[in-house]
Amino acid sequence: MKGLRFCMLTTFYPPYNFGGDGVAAQRLSQALVRRGHHVTVLQDIDAYNLLSRGAKGPSEDPPDGVEVVRLKSGIGGMSVLFTQQSGRPLINGRKIQKIIKKGNFDVIIFHNISLLGGPKLLAVGDALKLYMAHEHWLICPSHVLWRHNREACTGRECLRCVIHYRRPPQYWRYTQFLENQLQHVDTFIAMSEFSRDKHHEFGFSKDMEVINNFLPEAPKTNLSRDNDSPHTRPYFFFAGRLERIKGLGEVIPIFKNYTNADLLIAGEGEYGSQLRKLSNGNPRVKFLGSITQNELTRHYKHAIALIAPSVGYETFGIALIEAFRQATPVIARRIGPFPEIVERCAGGVLFDGPEELFQAMQQIQGDTELRNKMAQDAFAGFLKYWSEDFVLEQFLELIRKTAALKGRMEIVTKLLSETGIDK
Repeated sequence: MKGLRFCMLTTFYPPYNFGGDGVAAQRLSQALVRRGHHVTVLQDIDAYNLLSRGAKGPSEDPPDGVEVVRLKSGIGGMSVLFTQQSGRPLINGRKIQKIIKKGNFDVIIFHNISLLGGPKLLAVGDALKLYMAHEHWLICPSHVLWRHNREACTGRECLRCVIHYRRPPQYWRYTQFLENQLQHVDTFIAMSEFSRDKHHEFGFSKDMEVINNFLPEAPKTNLSRDNDSPHTRPYFFFAGRLERIKGLGEVIPIFKNYTNADLLIAGEGEYGSQLRKLSNGNPRVKFLGSITQNELTRHYKHAIALIAPSVGYETFGIALIEAFRQATPVIARRIGPFPEIVERCAGGVLFDGPEELFQAMQQIQGDTELRNKMAQDAFAGFLKYWSEDFVLEQFLELIRKTAALKGRMEIVTKLLSETGIDK
């Protein structure tokens, strides 16, 4: 077979997923298949079923060339608990090992493996191994550095924190178990410079490469907005899960006094009911719920700007480049990786609090020339830094370099012959 054989190990994978980690794994898998590689994904269904609280399962995505193996233990949530507490794939371990051995993979990529097999899973197989840190699980039991479920974490209070999250403590985190398993990984990848630095600040000892997230396919947009707006009034847009950490609690009250535009909110989450109460029937705040990808694209395209108000430490900020792809500028909080994304292409404005956000909204809506310049810069930045072709070239080059350092010349040879890298 031409191309490399990849194995993706992940707790969540569409349509059985909740956040960006599963979507990122899917985008990478599909992109590799489009380039002639074979990809097998191992995903845990028990974790999704447990955390979805018995909701009806989603419809399977149409075939895309990726081989997906949905693991199901037969004992449901107990399997998830055993993995979370032990840091080992106690129930599905033999099945995973069998699939990996039979697959004869060249490269294993670990995504969010917290409930698939924990740190022990890193020891499985003898392929070249990469770990992609879509979350801060390597340094944080709650994955998101959101301390006590109320504030960005500035120092470890892990035991008290997981109790606030109503999760059982993971005693293996207080031993050398994780550090020992990390030795099996050849390369660690952070999704942003900020996330790499935050890992090291919280004691992560390994070097990390930085490769950003990307969006698939060539953009099919132009810089002018047509008349097919999904909303009758000018609007600012938010897209993401409705959680306290996303910062919408500071945005919604602004629209009591900001009357020149509306706020459209796409997404669902456990904080949704509180946010709806906070809007208190304000007709300028509209909750769209979960919308299709086509509807999402349309809402991005016609927005004055995307508002990204997160108050916690994201590892990247996929919504920002989704807006850039539609030539829509962003107004993002000056926190986490948002400054490095916005400043890299000058595709928006940064703010620190409600007053600065209000001023930024007025500025972008009131100055058409400024908004158009930001839109042009945002779109150009997407093409240059976050398109599939650009990021995949970085990713495959990193694999080639890692393989060369490890003496895996068969991988280097395949990449040089099949992808044209360094030709």
